[in-house]
Amino acid sequence: MTGAATSGATTSDTATVSASTLDDRYGRTPDRRRRGRLLGTTAAIAVVLVFVAWVVWAGLDQTSHGLDHTEVGYTVVSEHRTVVHSQVSVDPGTEARCAVQVLDKTYSIVGWKEVALPASEQRTRSITTEVNTTTRGVTGLIHDCWVP
Repeated sequence: MTGAATSGATTSDTATVSASTLDDRYGRTPDRRRRGRLLGTTAAIAVVLVFVAWVVWAGLDQTSHGLDHTEVGYTVVSEHRTVVHSQVSVDPGTEARCAVQVLDKTYSIVGWKEVALPASEQRTRSITTEVNTTTRGVTGLIHDCWVP
């Protein structure tokens, strides 16, 4: 009976020794597992922090005041003047500023004018802007609008 008990213990010891030998051979150590888990946790935290920062920047930090603009058209009056027709929508009681630009056939800016829109009770206003140009323009548009 003693031989049978010894034989069972030897088989268990051999399995443990061969498992630890394989772990050593292929680099499966407790330190490596901990390092991998730490790296994964750190990466997950970094992704969450970047996402939260983006949400704050994109959504919570910016107010648009219902600001929107649409180009209605333009008229080339002469070699050095273009009239830009557009509509600007902004919350009532809010003043805005818009940059109107005129482009030539190579899409270079040949005229630029900043227009101030005083506060009004109307949400949408039509504006007509005369822009002086350095050469003949082929299109006119609002580059950007903002609330000062």
